[in-house]
Amino acid sequence: MKIAIISGSHREQSQSHKVARVVEAMLADGLCEEQYLFSLGGNPLPLWDPGVWEDEPRWTALLDPIRAELAAADGFVIVTPEWHGQVPAGLKNFFLLFGQNELGHKPALIVSVSAGAGGAYPVAELRMSSYKNSRICYIPEHVIVRQVESVLNDDPAANDPESDAYYRARLRWALGILVEYARALGAVRASGVTATDTFRNGM
Repeated sequence: MKIAIISGSHREQSQSHKVARVVEAMLADGLCEEQYLFSLGGNPLPLWDPGVWEDEPRWTALLDPIRAELAAADGFVIVTPEWHGQVPAGLKNFFLLFGQNELGHKPALIVSVSAGAGGAYPVAELRMSSYKNSRICYIPEHVIVRQVESVLNDDPAANDPESDAYYRARLRWALGILVEYARALGAVRASGVTATDTFRNGM
């Protein structure tokens, strides 16, 4: 079982990446055998252009190693900050660069991050638009980490004890559900019913 974690903030040393590392550690602690953490910090992926579809060498050299990691994953955790009530542009770009070959018919848990009391809009945005052609399957559960600067820190003294305990328990519970979905949807893909060159795009 391999779960890939996408840290969706463009910022280096972001709160989203902090949360992604906590998720990675939880998965490694008995939930799955392998984890892959890919961070969008520092904008490692250029904006999509038609060269992606034309397999231009500059794109294949950049994307093929990431494609291989994502294709080998059984499920995903998408960690997104809320920027101006939206998913960051780099994360939306991720879903233009990687599609059904890497993400299709695999479960994903959305983890939204807010410095305040927000965080709901990115969940709605990802559920509304990012699945169409990628065929990624968001599970019913999601986690919104609010007041993120006061929870999930390495230094216990920097955490609000009650909130930190709640988010750690909630994340681990949701990750356990994700892993079971990953097992179940593996059988769906193995059945062959999802393989098609006729209906490559969603409706």
